[in-house]
Amino acid sequence: MTDTVLAAEPAREESLPSAMIFLLASACGLIAANIYYAQPLAGLIGAELGFSPETTGLIVTLTQIGYGLGLLFVVPLGDLVENRRLIVTTVAMAILALLGAALAPHAGLFLVAVFLVGISSVAVQMIVPMAAHMTPAAMRGRVVGSIMSGLMVGIMLARPVSSVLSEFVTWRGVFAISAAVMAVLAVVLYRLMPRREPDARLAYSALLLSMGKLAATTRLLQRRALYQASMFSAFSLFWTVTPLYLSSPAFNLSQTEIALFALAGAAGAIAAPIAGRMADRGWTRPATFAALTAGAVSFLLTHIASEGSHLSLALLVIAAIVLDFAVTTNLVLGQRAIFTLGAEFRSRLNGIFMATFFMGGAAGSALGGWAYAHGHWAAASWLGFALPAAGLALFLTERRAGKASIRLG
Repeated sequence: MTDTVLAAEPAREESLPSAMIFLLASACGLIAANIYYAQPLAGLIGAELGFSPETTGLIVTLTQIGYGLGLLFVVPLGDLVENRRLIVTTVAMAILALLGAALAPHAGLFLVAVFLVGISSVAVQMIVPMAAHMTPAAMRGRVVGSIMSGLMVGIMLARPVSSVLSEFVTWRGVFAISAAVMAVLAVVLYRLMPRREPDARLAYSALLLSMGKLAATTRLLQRRALYQASMFSAFSLFWTVTPLYLSSPAFNLSQTEIALFALAGAAGAIAAPIAGRMADRGWTRPATFAALTAGAVSFLLTHIASEGSHLSLALLVIAAIVLDFAVTTNLVLGQRAIFTLGAEFRSRLNGIFMATFFMGGAAGSALGGWAYAHGHWAAASWLGFALPAAGLALFLTERRAGKASIRLG
């Protein structure tokens, strides 16, 4: 195989081949799914490895903490280290972490393994900026959107897939199968992805320090991160609370039926390439307004019919699709916007952007659980409405500006 080396910005005008877009989208979906496989299996894992009820939640929490730390401390290396090597090495780390989870003899080693699963899953946020580098500006939104659709499908399908697989191969088999998939993926990415050498020649410590300045001084980054934090917190609240709501006496659905409900939400992934095309056409502002509004309205839909009726269940499905559509749209619009700020900063910008709204998601999950415990779906849904509504209020204060840029020095 002859390697292709990419410069910081592509000189060619053609976009990525469709086959490469499909490969990168599939890779993002498969890698992102690793973060979520354990969530529906936490009870089974805890029972076998001896977790107490109070500590079972650490299975999900440590995975999320690992992912958040990876966004801040590993993803920025994409501005410093040859990208293909960095991505393949991170996927190789995922293989070891998944095997560690599959073979863990006790709780301690399992928690270390899932923490490393979280860190290694940030490979997806190295792939997206690299795809932006490989694409002319006029087509960048469409390509980033297509790749992000793969990521969102992976996130939405991970839980029902792991639930179904565990019935046949146990929870350990789920992690072992994922490790095998990652091994194949690492080989494919190494053979097919082009190389890209970043222009930056910084020490790692200087790279991290520059992130603080980027976060503190880049208005576009701040706003897009906050818009998406408001949306992703509502998304996390919804998907934390709805399984509890659907299994409650109001609906009394089985775990299989709840898994089917989660599959409906995956339809929102089709928004990603549409959002990318809108951004490429200069429609970012109206599309952002529409996404934030739709995110808030999705929660209002659940109050139209009486609780527990067939209509209310149908409206809950529609709300899931609308919310996922809105969150995905806003995510792609945000990434497309920050990627215009400078090729040499893309990995750092993406790390800050993702880490900010990921923290919003963690807060949304926690607040949603608290609200549901104290006021059931009514309290949780009104809180869910308020989160994107706050993002919309912030957006309405935004003024039109000229082309943004970054200067560090």
